[in-house]
Formats: sequence, structure tokens, C-alpha cells
Amino acid sequence: MSEKLVEQIESRFAELSEQMSDPGVIGDRERYAEVGRAYSALEPAADLAREWRTAASDAAGAREMLAEEGGEDPEIRAMLEQAESRLTALEEEIRFAMVERDPNDDKSVIVEIRGGTGGDEAGLFAGDLYRMLTRYAERLGFGVETMNVADGDYTCEIEGQGAYSVFKHEGGTHRVQRVPETESQGRIHTSTATIAVLPEAEDVEVHLDQNDLQIDVYRSSGPGGQSVNTTDSAVRITHKPTGVVVSMQDEKSQLQNRERAMRVLRARLYERELAAQQAELAETRRSQVGTGERSEKIRTYNFPQDRVTDHRVKLTKGEVQRVLAGELDDFTAALEAEEKRLRLEASSLVES
Repeated sequence: MSEKLVEQIESRFAELSEQMSDPGVIGDRERYAEVGRAYSALEPAADLAREWRTAASDAAGAREMLAEEGGEDPEIRAMLEQAESRLTALEEEIRFAMVERDPNDDKSVIVEIRGGTGGDEAGLFAGDLYRMLTRYAERLGFGVETMNVADGDYTCEIEGQGAYSVFKHEGGTHRVQRVPETESQGRIHTSTATIAVLPEAEDVEVHLDQNDLQIDVYRSSGPGGQSVNTTDSAVRITHKPTGVVVSMQDEKSQLQNRERAMRVLRARLYERELAAQQAELAETRRSQVGTGERSEKIRTYNFPQDRVTDHRVKLTKGEVQRVLAGELDDFTAALEAEEKRLRLEASSLVES
């Protein structure tokens, strides 16, 4: 790696730092958000570039001292070898840091879990997956807000810096193989549930024309309560140009249900636009990293054999209940490493 790349990183980071304090940029909400994302994305590489400068200076100083000592001082030679070793490691780290990141990685997410094939058992499995993800999120320090729960369908927000970078790997079709509690003859059933992980869109990213929305209110269904089934608190919003429909009924307040429905609608429309752009730019990308593809079974939870297999990275772990309790760290680490490998590979192909 040449010093030129380090200079480019330093120059670009200095430029972004200036823009972050520029009153003209601060006054433009959309521009400020764009600059902020670019700054956050480049910051890790800028930190590594500073370390590279220090290591390069250490190596140069050791070479000078070694030349003055006639190349025989073992202590100085060890210093030089250590500095050169650190330089080599930093070059690799900078190379990874400069690989194009998913622009949504820093965002909070909206997660939608739906029972698939398998009847009532699919709905129960959807509940298991909901608890798995919320426990994992809480253990990692993210905020969790349940937005809607109804008949095996779960919608929640996982809030915090970097939530999408972790939970995007959970998007897809999950399969369970187990004996349902209602199965009297001990037969193993196979059921599925789908998880959609949507990067939460900011207002500046999705512009909704109120004239494009059809908003209906109706009475909530489900467990009783002072307001449920007695007032028109449930809300259904239809985006007429795309046909996307979002319903919310979990809150007693119509205003709260409407606000939540708008957030989910904005996220769905953002993902829809993102998927369309990526289909044009990267037809060969088949992973769920931001594309919305959920047709493949990404993971199987096999209760009789007490194992969980992620088919994308061919990783199998025992103790199904431990995984469903939110112990997903091994799967996340393997999937993040695979994503980095694929992005680096794609970057190398572009450069060649």
C-alpha cells in the first residue's frame, strides 16, 4: 500500500471535518445528514491512517539509528522489525476499512417477523424468533420498542448506532424442525417464519406526499382492555402509488398507531427503493444485505438433533435453546466476516 492512499484518507477526512462545522452545511438538514454519514464511515480508516503515520515514523527512525550503529544493534533491529510488522498489519486493516461499507449499517432497524408455512406452529415459531432477536438486542445494549403484535405477526424497532450492521444478517426465511406440543404421535413437523430487517429511513430520505396516502381507522381486535374493541384506534395506511399497506393496532391511541405505521411505511418504501437501485447496480448480489431477498432458507433450527445450521456460511452450533435465547454472537461474527470477504473480493474485481 502506498503512502498516497493514506494521504487521500487524511485529505478527505479533513475536508469532511470542515464541512461538519460549516454553517452552510449545518443549515441544510439533508446535506448535514449526508456529510455526517460520510464522516462516520471514514473515521475508522482515518484513525488507522494516523496509526500508520506513527508506525512509519518509528520505522524510519529505527532505520536511521541502525545505520548510525552500523546495523549491529540488536535492540534497534528489534524495534525496526516491530514497526515494520505493525505497518504490514495496518496496511491490511486500512484495506479492509476502505472497502465500501453498507451505507445503512449505522441505522436503527424495523424488524417484521411473520409466520410462514406450517399453520399454528409457524406462528409459534415466529414468536420464538421475536424473543430471540429482542433478547439479543437487549444484551448488546440496543433499545427495543414493540410496535405491533397480532396473530403470529411481530413488528418492533431495534434502536441504536449500528443496529442494521448486526441484524441485517437475520433477514430471510428461518426453518424449524420439531415436534409440536399438540402432536400426540411424536411426529416432527417443519415450519417456517420470515424475518424482514428494514433500515429505518430518515425523513430526509423518504418524502411522502399526503395525497398518496389512504388512511383508514377501525376498531382493534385482540385481547380486551379499556380502549381495545371500543374505539377506532387501529390505523391502516395504504400508499396508493405502490400498494404498500401498513396496519397498526397495538396502542390504545389512534395517534400513536398512526405515527408507528408511518415509520414502518417509510422504512418499507426506503427498502423498496434501495432494492431497485441495487438490482440495477449489482444483479449478481444474492445475499440479503440490503436487497430484501428472503426466498432462501437461511437457517434451520433442528430440535431433535439439538443444532442450528446457518446455510449461508455452513456454520452449525449445538444447543438450540441457547441460540433461541439470543446467543447469536457466533453466527453474527461468521456472517460479518463473510460479508467483508465478499466486499473485498468485489472491490478487487472493480480495481482490476
